Amino acid sequence: MHLGSPGNLSQLNAEAPWGDFDPKAYVKLNYEEMQSEDRKIIAIVRTHFGDHFRADPDRPVRGIDVGAGANLYPAFSMLPWCDEITLLDRAGQNIDYLKRQRGRDGYDPVWDAFWDLFCEDEAYAALPGDPRTRFTERTRVEEGDLFALSSQRGHWSLGTMFFVAESLSTSHDEFWQAVECFLLALTPGAPFAAAFMEHSEGYFVKDTHFPACDVGELEIRSAVEAYAEPETLIMSTVGKPNAVRDGYTSMIVACGFRGRGN
Repeated sequence: MHLGSPGNLSQLNAEAPWGDFDPKAYVKLNYEEMQSEDRKIIAIVRTHFGDHFRADPDRPVRGIDVGAGANLYPAFSMLPWCDEITLLDRAGQNIDYLKRQRGRDGYDPVWDAFWDLFCEDEAYAALPGDPRTRFTERTRVEEGDLFALSSQRGHWSLGTMFFVAESLSTSHDEFWQAVECFLLALTPGAPFAAAFMEHSEGYFVKDTHFPACDVGELEIRSAVEAYAEPETLIMSTVGKPNAVRDGYTSMIVACGFRGRGN
């Protein structure tokens, strides 16, 4: 996939062509063959959630994947722990895609390899029954704007947000607001995992360009630490520059817990 912002024009989230986002094309480009970066990210998140819930097995809990789009594995990461997972997205075609993935026939076979990787942890492997049935039963698709999460403060007790805050506009203000809305939607002490493209220049899905905000590790850490417990926050750098596509330097995964003092 070629990345690059045509003319480096600024673009707010409300101005981006989300109605033209093609989830089938996005999956084909990014997930049809599992990439080593996704393997590493899954291992990081699987360990973070698994270690927490083994030590503190107070569940089931209510989870949310913010900006779920055409990526099911963040929701997979929460399946053992949740009685309900909200898959939130604003793009109409993404909503349709997510609804199909939890339909009668279950999610597409492309996602089997991702679930199998989670099952390297016994908490996932030991889940009874068919994971497709569990995914259908535990998830619900909600069309909505992540910025509206500010009205649902503390509603969810587990959360993920993968490649969303920095990939919705070129605005640093909107990046900070997106991280804030995500983390404040969680209950104090709730575990979370968030992933970011560092220094992304934007991306194409087919011939349609979508914006990104150029943020580095320090900016990502500052935004997350503002609403997380800084002493338990773990930041992991995954991959080399342009390994998956042109126009970014690395992927950064932030795993931690929602702060109790804000």
